[in-house]
Amino acid sequence: MDISLKQGCRYALLVPTSMGLRIAPDSGQPVQSSNLFRLQATSAETNVASVASYLGLPVKVLSAFVAGSPFSAFIKSDLRSRGMDFEGPDVPQGGPWGYRHQINVADSGYGSRGPRVWNDRAGEVGRTLDAKDFDLDRIFGREGVQIVHLSGLIGALSPETGRFCLEIVRAAKKYGTRISFDLNYRASFWKGREEELRAVFYEICSLSDIIVGNEEDFQLCLGIEGPEAGGRDVASRIDGFKEMIGRVKRAFPNAGVFATTLRQVNDANSHDWGAVMLAGDKWQVVEPRRIHVLDRIGGGDGFVGGLLYSILKGWAPEKWIRFGWASGALATTFLTDYAQPADEEQVWSVWEGNARVMR
Repeated sequence: MDISLKQGCRYALLVPTSMGLRIAPDSGQPVQSSNLFRLQATSAETNVASVASYLGLPVKVLSAFVAGSPFSAFIKSDLRSRGMDFEGPDVPQGGPWGYRHQINVADSGYGSRGPRVWNDRAGEVGRTLDAKDFDLDRIFGREGVQIVHLSGLIGALSPETGRFCLEIVRAAKKYGTRISFDLNYRASFWKGREEELRAVFYEICSLSDIIVGNEEDFQLCLGIEGPEAGGRDVASRIDGFKEMIGRVKRAFPNAGVFATTLRQVNDANSHDWGAVMLAGDKWQVVEPRRIHVLDRIGGGDGFVGGLLYSILKGWAPEKWIRFGWASGALATTFLTDYAQPADEEQVWSVWEGNARVMR
């Protein structure tokens, strides 16, 4: 399967996103018993883009920021440190009860205690994202973008961001940019908005070249039947996942790549991790393999990031899923919720199961 990419582009990858803050307790402790926390800039979409940016490809972020906020300055500095360009409006805070960047409070779990995530998104400035704040003809036409990646998190954040994402994919299609979409269903975003969001997600999928999601995503976002219920062993359900992806392909025949990850949680620090991908009419499967987990948050984003990086590099499809699998596994070894690969060799060492010291 060959996905031809637009040439002469300034950016390999572009992500529209709502940037926020992740607050995580130290040493694997739960939030309620901690008094020492780490702060990081975060979003699902920049988690994906980090694989490409750390490996040297040009990445751009479209977002909104709170004018004069020290946390906005922190986020911008973090994006620069990851080698990402960014643009977006600086929105006036509007006083102490006005806009702010969303806060994600998440511990990593340990052993038999699973991770817990608490989202605090009141007043989130990213909910105001609007296509009129961006010159999409300049970004996609004159500067040029090879792949734009969106996720259902930003698409479902507000009616405004849903319209924003639709304008993004329409402009991308107009200028020959490939479109990647990770469905990323969140029940709290969809409550009472099912009809509205189903229409938004259907249009994005109809224009996408690459569609990623898990069984819940495809069922609840698109109404597509998932795999048959099975036992705890996710490997035994691979044929069911293939049948589900086949149904997605029939619903959205314009897309060329469909993928899902497979995860079986043994405990918080030990998972069986696999993936299934259909590229054209050929299946690529990574049977679930045991990985050791420091922090599981962002593993799925790491998979998508590695998949997109592989496509951008022009590799063969069998390498796409392997590099994606390894990038996801690598992400779970970081305390950040995104992978920070030193080089391609480090990612391939994860795929090969080679954890020996490198001197």
